[in-house]
Amino acid sequence: MHELSEHIITKKINKENFKSFSKIMGSKKDRVLKRLLFSLLVMLIIILCLPWTQNISGNGRLTSLRPDQRPQSIQTVIPGKIEAWYVKEGDYVKSGDTIMRISEIKDDYFDPNLLVNVEDQIKSKESSVSGYMQKVAALDRQIDALNESAKLKRSQQELKIKQLGLKVQSDSMEFSVASSNAIIARDQYDRFKSLFEKGLKSETELEQREVAYQNARSKQVESENKLLIARQELTNARTELNTITQDYRDKVSKSESDKFSTMSMLYDTEAQVTKLQSQYAGYSQRSGFYYITSPADGYITRAIQTGVGETIKEGDEIVSLMPANYQLAVELMVKPIDYPLLSKGQKVRFIFDGWPAFVFSGWPGASAGTYGGLVVAIDNFTNDKGEYRILVAPDPDDVAWPPGIRVGAGARGMALLNDVPLGYELWRQFNGFPPNYYQADEPKKK
Repeated sequence: MHELSEHIITKKINKENFKSFSKIMGSKKDRVLKRLLFSLLVMLIIILCLPWTQNISGNGRLTSLRPDQRPQSIQTVIPGKIEAWYVKEGDYVKSGDTIMRISEIKDDYFDPNLLVNVEDQIKSKESSVSGYMQKVAALDRQIDALNESAKLKRSQQELKIKQLGLKVQSDSMEFSVASSNAIIARDQYDRFKSLFEKGLKSETELEQREVAYQNARSKQVESENKLLIARQELTNARTELNTITQDYRDKVSKSESDKFSTMSMLYDTEAQVTKLQSQYAGYSQRSGFYYITSPADGYITRAIQTGVGETIKEGDEIVSLMPANYQLAVELMVKPIDYPLLSKGQKVRFIFDGWPAFVFSGWPGASAGTYGGLVVAIDNFTNDKGEYRILVAPDPDDVAWPPGIRVGAGARGMALLNDVPLGYELWRQFNGFPPNYYQADEPKKK
């Protein structure tokens, strides 16, 4: 009843004697229920106001932070036949320890004295190179000698030409004098002949003048012949000078041709020596591949090739090796929708397979058995399953990872985002909105 009247009778009537009053009027149970519902409402409001850490979850596996510390397979560089094994699965090996010995299967390398024979060929070719070098030096000396000889011959011929030139001048002067004497003798003969005709000179004197004229004329002809001979000798000397120059030029050209031919053979032989040296180095290096050694300290986990006497090809995997020293990291796979929310330096919580954990995904502080990490690398492309790979290293400011975990074990990670009220997170999940974008704090620059 609402008790709107001024005359209230509820206090004068015993309500327990009337069932209608007990059904209409409130009881103690109703009041308890109201209080309970009110308390639940208050608790729900409080819960919705509680902070909730948004996160991105993904599955992954343990790996090594450095590529050279991850599990690797040891391969053979050359083909061969397995001759002996020196390790077994589970053995610990150091860097350089011998794992297996193989032998040759190619007939090109069957010769046991292959290195010795190639070395002898190298020495023989080197001797040929030395001989060619000496021949080139001898040809150089020959060319120098020919040049010096040509220079000397030309000097001698030029001197001879100069002497003949002087002789031509002398004979020319002598011919000029003889010509003048012949003219004078003729003039005298003509005058004496005129006087003889007049009777002023005797016939004897005329004959003497005629003889003198003939002698002068003879000397003129003789000097002219000497001049012509001298001129011819001068021309011959000049021609001989050109011949000497041409002959020595031909000789020098032939020697230079022989020199260049020898140098060509020298370079060809040097190329053969270089090729043989390369072959020798390759054969020597190949002999070192008969023993397959460990590239690092670690454990032999699995023998891929088995037995003795089996043949293997170059590049075939022989055994798998797990390095003894490695830095653990987690290779976590995330969906493309969560990729924009990730960044380097972001905190991640992990649950490792085989290690008990009590997890509240939204309250990492209340979780137990989880371990922290920091994102150190994010791939820019997806794998075959359309997922992105991120690499997470241990957080140095968090609890150390368990010492018993090994590479290859499974892990589940949760990348932590912003802290939001629980009510907001439920509203976001109900509406399908993405989490709030998060960026790691960058260190401040001074």
